[in-house]
Amino acid sequence: MKLILKEDIQGLGKAGQIINVKDGYARNYLLPRGLALLADERNLKLLEYQKKKFEEEAKKKRQDAESIAERLGQLELTIKANAGEDQKLFGSITSKDIAEALEKEGFAIDKKHINISEPIKRTGEYEVEVKLHSNVVARLKVNVVPA
Repeated sequence: MKLILKEDIQGLGKAGQIINVKDGYARNYLLPRGLALLADERNLKLLEYQKKKFEEEAKKKRQDAESIAERLGQLELTIKANAGEDQKLFGSITSKDIAEALEKEGFAIDKKHINISEPIKRTGEYEVEVKLHSNVVARLKVNVVPA
């Protein structure tokens, strides 16, 4: 029996894939649990429509991420922190601090998407990566100054 998978099933296939399984497995397990649909004309047309819609949404998200990355590349973020002798900070600047400073500038970016290559424990200028999309990474200049 030909089916269209609605979810990823280990050992069987990925969502949207057309598979061929035994009738009993389809009738007794996959169809009642809503894991698959019959691969008839109506469902195949629906699948094609959903693929096109998904591709358009993914393209739009990527374009939005690229425009944000361009704006972030031009931004130089300044963070004030308490520093002692030799420009050494009391504590360190974390991705949370950078996310909060970006929010003040009008960018809503989750701290999980900010990658600091080495701990920021001194004043100075640093470059930080911000992952906006699976294929879009922006480089942000962070300037840490004593408060």
